[in-house]
Amino acid sequence: MIEILHGTHETVSYEERFGIRLYLNEQAEDYPIHWHTAAEIIMPLENWYKAVVNGTEHVLQPGDILVIPPGELHQLFAPPHGNRIILQFDSTQLHMLNGFASSLHLLRPCTVVRKDTDEGLHSVLKPLLLDIMEEYFSNTLLKEAAAYSFLIQFFVTLGRHFLKGENRFPNTTSRKQHEYMEKFLEVCDYINSHCAETLQLDDLAALAGFSKYHFIRLFKQFVGMSCYSYLNQQRIMYAEKLLIDPSLSITDVAMQSGFVSLATFNRVFKTYKNCTPTQYKLLQGVHILNEA
Repeated sequence: MIEILHGTHETVSYEERFGIRLYLNEQAEDYPIHWHTAAEIIMPLENWYKAVVNGTEHVLQPGDILVIPPGELHQLFAPPHGNRIILQFDSTQLHMLNGFASSLHLLRPCTVVRKDTDEGLHSVLKPLLLDIMEEYFSNTLLKEAAAYSFLIQFFVTLGRHFLKGENRFPNTTSRKQHEYMEKFLEVCDYINSHCAETLQLDDLAALAGFSKYHFIRLFKQFVGMSCYSYLNQQRIMYAEKLLIDPSLSITDVAMQSGFVSLATFNRVFKTYKNCTPTQYKLLQGVHILNEA
């Protein structure tokens, strides 16, 4: 299934003008630790399937659904026989939808929807995934648009479920929960759009309408990581796009991604991607410019 693998980085090969790749995978083959810029959805149809995401093992039974956001290190292990749906898609095509990138981030490092324990959610998501598969393998007109419409419904349903206020802000009134969700989605979207700029914690807290102390606490409660870590992650994702430009040096990319020094950029990039920016450029087949 992995067609192009350089080190731990997989390059997903999409069909022409179609940012979705779907496999009915029957291979009794394990896949080594890797990551890709595509988001991934896996659902076994027959027999179990195992994924190790960010060091945590998840054994999927038939019908269970695993969602892996872009950039997460994972391994896959197959039984001697069985089959499963494996769908990969270019999530950047949906980032223009308000709140999509932020809600996708909240699913990190991965999210599992169990057939037996998440029946209400699962009963909506599974048919949508099967609808995507049907469109993908069809020869009908506008099949890409139809597939993306089902994909959007899939993530709207999943996002609304995990964005419920009681999941993020327990012991808070329903009105406050909704207010907090709106505010922190707005903050996350702002960070996503301005991550290459100098962002001050005080300014982000003011945008949300909280004191700095409460902002720090509530942001981590909402996102599951500190504001600093979230900002760095967005900068690394932005840097990945710049690194494939052969006209930009590593230093150029570091500065344009919002990092204050090349050393900091190299350290943070390796922490998130398990390779250096230079190695990443080489894995993409990009010529390395001499650094000044």
